[in-house]
Amino acid sequence: MPKILVVEDEAAIRRVLVKILSEESDTYQVEEAEDGLAGIEKIRNEDYDLVLCDIKMPKMDGVEVLEATKKLKPETPIVMISGHGDLDTAVNTMRLGAFDYISKPPDLNRLLNTVRNALDRKELVVENKLLKKKVGKNFQMIGDSDGITRIKDMIEKVAPTDARVLITGPNGTGKELVAHWLHQKSGRSKGPMIEVNCAAIPSELIESELFGHVKGAFTSAVKDRAGKFEAANGGTIFLDEIGDMSLSAQAKVLRALQENRIQRVGSDKDIKVNVRVVAATNKDLKKEIAEGKFREDLYHRLAVILIQVPPLNDRRDDIPLLINYFAEKMAGENGTATKSFSDKAVKLLQEYDWTGNIRELRNVVERLIILGGKEISEQDVQLFASK
Repeated sequence: MPKILVVEDEAAIRRVLVKILSEESDTYQVEEAEDGLAGIEKIRNEDYDLVLCDIKMPKMDGVEVLEATKKLKPETPIVMISGHGDLDTAVNTMRLGAFDYISKPPDLNRLLNTVRNALDRKELVVENKLLKKKVGKNFQMIGDSDGITRIKDMIEKVAPTDARVLITGPNGTGKELVAHWLHQKSGRSKGPMIEVNCAAIPSELIESELFGHVKGAFTSAVKDRAGKFEAANGGTIFLDEIGDMSLSAQAKVLRALQENRIQRVGSDKDIKVNVRVVAATNKDLKKEIAEGKFREDLYHRLAVILIQVPPLNDRRDDIPLLINYFAEKMAGENGTATKSFSDKAVKLLQEYDWTGNIRELRNVVERLIILGGKEISEQDVQLFASK
C-alpha cells in the first residue's frame, strides 16, 4: 500500500489534499505533517512512497525539506506545492531533485496524475535497484588467487575508460563475469549491456542480428528491425565467442568500430551508435589470423586491452571459496539450509582435473548438495563427483 505524506502548514489545504487522496484510492495510506520540521521527523522515521510538500512554511521551508529528504531518503519522490508567488521557486526545486510541482488551489486532475506518475516512478526506481542487486549477485568474481587479483586490479583501471577489451580463456572460466564487471564499474553502467553469442547464431543471420535489417532485405524480413548495436547505444555490447564470427560480419564490425556507424542489412543509411565493445573468445585469434579465419585489423581494434582468464586448474586456491559461494547461492535459491563441505571433501575437489573449469565445478557442487549427506564428506565426493 503506497504511503503518502502531506507536509502543509495551512490546515484547510492540508485537509483538502488528504481528502482527495483518500477518496481517490483506498489503497493510499495518507499521513499529515503541519510544518517542515514535523515532516522531516516523520520522513526520518518512516519510509514514504511520496511526499507532497508546501514551499512556504514556518520553522523549515519546503526547499529545506526537499534538500534534507534527498540526503535522508534519496529515492523518495517529492512534489512541491506552490502558491502563485512561489512558481519561480517551484521551478528551481526541480533542479534540486523535486519530481514536480502543483499550484494552489490544487487542480484535481493535475494533482492525481502527478501523484500516480510519481508513485510509478518510485516503483520503477525500486525495481531497477533490486534488479541491479540481483545482477550484481549473479556476476560476482569469486577468488583471491594471484590470477584473479590481477584481473580485478585491471578491471578497476580499465572499466572507467571506453577502451575496448578482448577477454580470452578456455570455456567455463568466467569470461562473461569479467565483461559484466567491466560494464557495472564503467560510466555506462546505467545504460544497457547487450550480449551476443556469436557461436550460437547461424552465419547467414549474424549480420542481421548485430546490425538489424530493413523490410524486404531477405525473404523473412517482413518488417524493419533494429540490431544489437542499436540496442546497446549508450551502453556496452558484449560479443562472446567472436572467433566464430564470419569474415563478412567481421568487416562490418570493423567499420562500426572505426566510424561509430552501422548500416542495417538492405539499407545504405548510416546510423550513428555510441557503444563500448567488449569481446571474448576461447580461440587463439593469432592462429586464426594466420589461417585466414580472422581479420588482423579487427583483432587490433578489439585488443586494446587484453584480459586472460586463467583455467580453474591454475587457481586451485580459489576452489574452497567457490564451493562455499555455490553452496550458499543454491541454498538461497531453493530456500534450504546451506550444506557444508568437510575439509577432506574440499581437499579432494582441489586435486581434481577441472577441464570444464568453474562451470564444471558448479555442476559438481550442485550434484553433491542434492545427493550427499548433511555435510558433504570425502566419501560423497568419491561417490558422486564422478570424475
